[in-house]
Amino acid sequence: MYDIMHFEALGAEAEHLEEATKEAQAKGLLPKDLKYVITPDDLQTYLKAHPDTVLPDIITTKTHSVLPPEYLKGTKKSIITRSAGYDHFESLADVANITSLRNYCVNAVAQTAIKLMYCTCGYLNQYTKNTTTFERNKTTSFFELDKTRVATVYGCGKIGKRVYELLEGNGLTVQAVDLRAKELDKLYDHKVKFVSKEEAIKNSDIIINVMNLTRIKESPLYNVGYFSEEYLRQATKPLYVINVTRGDIAPEHVLLKLYKEGKIKGIGVDVFTNETEFSEALNGRGEFNTEDLKAGKEILDKAMDRSENFYVQPHQGFNSDKAAIEKAKDAIIHVCEWYKNNKEKFDEQLPYYTL
Repeated sequence: MYDIMHFEALGAEAEHLEEATKEAQAKGLLPKDLKYVITPDDLQTYLKAHPDTVLPDIITTKTHSVLPPEYLKGTKKSIITRSAGYDHFESLADVANITSLRNYCVNAVAQTAIKLMYCTCGYLNQYTKNTTTFERNKTTSFFELDKTRVATVYGCGKIGKRVYELLEGNGLTVQAVDLRAKELDKLYDHKVKFVSKEEAIKNSDIIINVMNLTRIKESPLYNVGYFSEEYLRQATKPLYVINVTRGDIAPEHVLLKLYKEGKIKGIGVDVFTNETEFSEALNGRGEFNTEDLKAGKEILDKAMDRSENFYVQPHQGFNSDKAAIEKAKDAIIHVCEWYKNNKEKFDEQLPYYTL
């Protein structure tokens, strides 16, 4: 039986998990005889191939692993999701110790947001297509960034704060929306301008979503469909919309509809609603059978043929060379904390916020 199992460890991440484990063992932070497995399989795939496996009291996964119901019975289990997001496990916070990686990809995801913003505001698709004929006259004026332009960061945790700093460095007027504004204002030494979501939609030119997805309807942080048609229609200026956390927060059918009406001028996303179903449909194993899946496919197609001001990529902000290393280190730090705490809890675990 293993002491810990790491699922969905792909490519370099598997190597870095091995390195971080051995480093922790050398420092005496983990047992010298620690028995562990590092596998690229998600949990359910691994168990199907190894049906006699007894899962240990602590495991690490990413977003595609599904916990067998019987695993949560008996001894309170501890689960590290090797992702900045945690909505796939947050409903289990009452029955298991759940923690996520809140530091590893801060700069990488923030830079992804800025990359998408420059593509969108710069009308990169049109300018690139015009290069084939060296057309310089019939080109849309790109949206120049300066202090007269207002960019709003929705969700100003660690990643959001870094996005805020990069936006300031790029010369924009920046503000943030967050339900935890009072707490964060003190934490950030009053260096972030917080506004209400109602004020933000009235004066924003650029919207960047960096919120963690919260699916629990009873939670004050619930934000599925946050960027609704009703909310976005309150904008007084055309919007450039960037989303780098979860598609479910900003439904594609809403973004596409408002883009076609001219209310939104550009869309940059590396996330989609119901991403598993979206991926399956793209690869011929499912159908585009909801309004968001259909709209997501249209956005993707028009981004790829450069016919509209759309920019998409798979969610890979966590995949920079530095982030891959930090991801493994952060995961093993949580494992070390668990051992330090007599295998009872992590130093920081869900629920992270109380309002």
